[in-house]
Amino acid sequence: MLKRILLTVTLVVLATFALDSTCVRAEGTKIGVMNIQKVLLESSAGRKAKDIFEKRMNELQSKFKTEQDSLVVLQEEIEKKSSAWSAEKKAEKVRELQKKQRELQVKSEDAQIELKQLQDKELEPILKMLQTVVNTYGQKNGYLVILDSKVGVLFAANGVDVSDEVQKELDKRMK
Repeated sequence: MLKRILLTVTLVVLATFALDSTCVRAEGTKIGVMNIQKVLLESSAGRKAKDIFEKRMNELQSKFKTEQDSLVVLQEEIEKKSSAWSAEKKAEKVRELQKKQRELQVKSEDAQIELKQLQDKELEPILKMLQTVVNTYGQKNGYLVILDSKVGVLFAANGVDVSDEVQKELDKRMK
């Protein structure tokens, strides 16, 4: 969803440059920039989404920590006792270790997918509202374009950053 917003912003910039040069140079033309990441992370809805995501991530990490520790114990056991074991017993323990490693890898990949889906689920309504807020704010305040300051903007004067105003409006609308 964030990529979609960035793509939209980029297309708006390209469209702006494609306009007649007299339109772009017209007196009173307003161009704003905002830091989308800052707005998302500092908004109340963004902080709430981040907390939900981090809580789930920590739960999964603690769950995997136990499994990783048991793998380390098994690996250490193999290293210490393998010389005393028969070849059959050693092969059995190595297979057990490999099986547990594969299982942990699959669980880890599933957890990454789950976290990505959770992130998307939590961010989607915020990003939709952010798009609405930016559109409304830009039209209301006479902006020709509002750009993401972290994507392709090499310089912007301090007065053109609208991040704080957009964040305040986003907070109002997400309550």
